[in-house]
Amino acid sequence: MGDLMVEQAYVQPTDVTNPTVANLQARIATAIDNNPAPGTGTVLNRVKFWLQLPKASMFHSGMVDADCDPRSKGVGSALSAPAARYDSADLSAPGDVAAKWAGISSALHGDRAVTLKGPTDHVGGEKSLFKQDNGSGFHVIVLLATGNDSGPGGRPFFLVFDPDVSATDAARRAWVTKKTNGDTVAKVSALTEAEAIAQIKLMLLGAQGDVFGPLIRKYYFDTAAGFPAILRVGTGD
Repeated sequence: MGDLMVEQAYVQPTDVTNPTVANLQARIATAIDNNPAPGTGTVLNRVKFWLQLPKASMFHSGMVDADCDPRSKGVGSALSAPAARYDSADLSAPGDVAAKWAGISSALHGDRAVTLKGPTDHVGGEKSLFKQDNGSGFHVIVLLATGNDSGPGGRPFFLVFDPDVSATDAARRAWVTKKTNGDTVAKVSALTEAEAIAQIKLMLLGAQGDVFGPLIRKYYFDTAAGFPAILRVGTGD
């Protein structure tokens, strides 16, 4: 991983989260079933509501979109219902960092998803196609819970949903299936609604027996420090 990137790992069965893993799994599954509302829009719109997609599943030709900010707000609201989404304060701006993290934790413990913006090479995945050589650009992720490795007293983490399917090797493998291999717009548009929902659930909830899918990861944030400033050269994602 790059020097700036927050350390990340996948959830283990012994890890403990607040809200609980069972609560989150049920909430996520219900949100995917109901958002967007069944029978509305196109299958491509449904998948893009949840996932940030490559133009081709072999990840050689960039991404279909760069709208992580509005997507995170839509996903955050869907994962918070009936509570309200919480948009975190800017962690790169001057201010009481501890108070900002306390506000984030309080919202999470109230079943509210939290949107969080940071430099792409700080909060993105190690394989993300959005990382730029000059370090510019931003990414928005959605926090779901606080947690501890192997239970109380273990190393603290935040549970995060990163919609970018290019983010990690595991995410790339889960995305590339017989039904998604090739031009993304064409392949996704050919899915049935049931197939699209199944693919989204694979990315977030994993296969049977998994704790979560490859887009939901542990982030070990340094809650005593602010984020690096976002470089505005180029575009965000």
